[in-house]
Amino acid sequence: MGQELVSVVIPAYKAASRIRKTLDSVYAQTYTNFEIVLVNDGSPDSKQLEDEIRGYDQRLIYIKQENQGPSSARNTAIRAAHGKYIACLDSDDVYLPEHLARLVSHLESNNLQLVYSDCYFIKGGKHVGRSFEREPQSPPVTFEKLLTEDCCVGTSAMMATRQAMIDAGLFDEHYWRCEDFDLWLRMSFRGAKMDLVPEVGMEHHVQSDGLAADPYLLNIARAEVYRKTLATLPLGPEQRTLVEKLIALTDGRSQMDLVRSGLREHNYSQARSAASKAASLLGGGKTRTLAVALQFAPWAVRWYMNRRDVRQQNRKRDSRCVTKDQSGNGSTEKPSDVQLQSKVSVKQ
Repeated sequence: MGQELVSVVIPAYKAASRIRKTLDSVYAQTYTNFEIVLVNDGSPDSKQLEDEIRGYDQRLIYIKQENQGPSSARNTAIRAAHGKYIACLDSDDVYLPEHLARLVSHLESNNLQLVYSDCYFIKGGKHVGRSFEREPQSPPVTFEKLLTEDCCVGTSAMMATRQAMIDAGLFDEHYWRCEDFDLWLRMSFRGAKMDLVPEVGMEHHVQSDGLAADPYLLNIARAEVYRKTLATLPLGPEQRTLVEKLIALTDGRSQMDLVRSGLREHNYSQARSAASKAASLLGGGKTRTLAVALQFAPWAVRWYMNRRDVRQQNRKRDSRCVTKDQSGNGSTEKPSDVQLQSKVSVKQ
């Protein structure tokens, strides 16, 4: 009927128990001209995975490779894809029925190379927020706004032209975290036009053991992407200054992650060392005060930070605004003060 083919690429690792729900969400799309390229990335549950995907029609393409990580699996799928458009989907996420149709329409009507939607976060089977409320978006999408995360592209929520992804070099297979962030930056810097679709298009299932679950490792990976950006892209003077500030900010956040883990584990030596480094990187009176306090009374700092975390969790729970989506469920929550302050500090 004249619809362009969309290739939905799915990397699968230890995904057998949930893959049918993910695949069924694609087959339930109102946009019907799609193929699915499912790459088994050396998963230890391969037999069960292959049992689960039997019975799907010829639109499902199955590829098996040795374990090389999510970037490699997605690249394998993209190279094997036949569609003009690529939609990424992780094996623990699901599309809502209008997702593909909405993204294709927005791409084509606005002559774009990448679009992305809002998404629900699901934890323990319950809605626990929406992406655009946790991370408010500030369109239009630009290279600088991607850098500062004023515009955040969710991997399972995006669709792009296959050619734009190939022209930018696809996913960097050295990265197992923030590989998507790296690619969006390269695509944008090359001139790819991007925009967001404000409607919710999918559900992201938060996994406690996922690659994005550890904030310290995530900040380390994000800083690596910033350093790569600084080293490999011909940035202008203002862009270079911005990236250098973001490197210091992200390194400081990773040190604060070490402070928290050190206090949790009663490793006060680690906490003191990390706090000193964080104070140097982040500046600010509170961080310096924390570093000094850890030298003299680390147990008191641990008690204070535990109490503060509890208060923040209670405020988040009390201020959570529950709204109903079209299906009659779902919840949203406002961004925390910490998240808002972090964005302001980057801009300054």
